Amino acid sequence: MSDDSESELREQFHSAFEGADFPVTDQMDLVPALPDGPGTRFEAGDVSFSAMELAANLDGHQEFPYESVDELVDDVMAALKAEGLLE
Repeated sequence: MSDDSESELREQFHSAFEGADFPVTDQMDLVPALPDGPGTRFEAGDVSFSAMELAANLDGHQEFPYESVDELVDDVMAALKAEGLLE
């Protein structure tokens, strides 16, 4: 994945999750912030994930509670890399 695609994906996560009521204590706290709920899609370059796919793939990587959107997005990006879903 190119740096531009990774940056674009990071921006999409930030935009989608910034409306959550922080601190968030679990994945369900994020659902109301998503524009299309669990069906919200994140796409950049050749990767595409729904919010549901993210939740399934990242279970066990996230360390709730999150105090800010930046902290959450950093962990999401790190978890995607750890799972081999991003290069």
